[in-house]
Amino acid sequence: MPRMLDVSDDVRAEIGDEEADRLLAGENAPGSYDCTSCRTPGDSEQERTSTVLFIGDETAVLAFAHASCLPSQVVQVTEEQLQGAVRSIHPDGPPTDIAPEQAVLGVTSGLVLINGELHPALVVEPTGPIVRPGSTDIGDDFLPLLIEQGFMPAIELNSVPPVLHGWSVLLAAGQLHAVLQPGTGGGSPVAWWQAHQALQVTDSWRAAANKHQQVLLFAAPVGSIGRQPREDLLRDALDKAAANGKLVAAAMPLAGT
Repeated sequence: MPRMLDVSDDVRAEIGDEEADRLLAGENAPGSYDCTSCRTPGDSEQERTSTVLFIGDETAVLAFAHASCLPSQVVQVTEEQLQGAVRSIHPDGPPTDIAPEQAVLGVTSGLVLINGELHPALVVEPTGPIVRPGSTDIGDDFLPLLIEQGFMPAIELNSVPPVLHGWSVLLAAGQLHAVLQPGTGGGSPVAWWQAHQALQVTDSWRAAANKHQQVLLFAAPVGSIGRQPREDLLRDALDKAAANGKLVAAAMPLAGT
């Protein structure tokens, strides 16, 4: 039975007409799948499904997503991020490396008071431990990996962290779309985190972002912050994570409006 697949021109150009036609005919496409964006089950026989091609430095992985979550597209990622995608797409396969990548990062927006002034902030917490590429350890290397990227350990939230050059926060039409990081070899920026549906931010958050023209990004290992329903509780969780040495931070220029 033909699958309800969307294969964009960009994906077709990368995988070739023959492979694209096989997918559309249902020969190589899965019936059921886990959406690469929202992680919930999908069925390409029952609902429109997007083909998403992740391309790294040396390899590529074809994944599937609900069409309502992502359009069919080619996503340029680093080789380390691609290993994370492989892990999420084939969770029962051989153990593979996992690195920070958009699909496993939970993001919360809020205002953080520093030196009497409100700053727009994003708090990033993965849904599971992040292991260093090539490592066989069971630990969590999320913070060391970010520190190597230029994030600074936050011992307490009493000053604005330094700007992390080359990174930016993409805001468009008042909605949060992505956190961008430098491309490999000086290439175009790539998404370190991307919303599968643009996230609404409050008017006060957007106003603060437009005022400062930058956003503070705080990151903590899984289980450190949690989903806090109020900004005062979020701040308490950030202060506790900082005191426990489980928080890194950076300021990023605002891209968009």
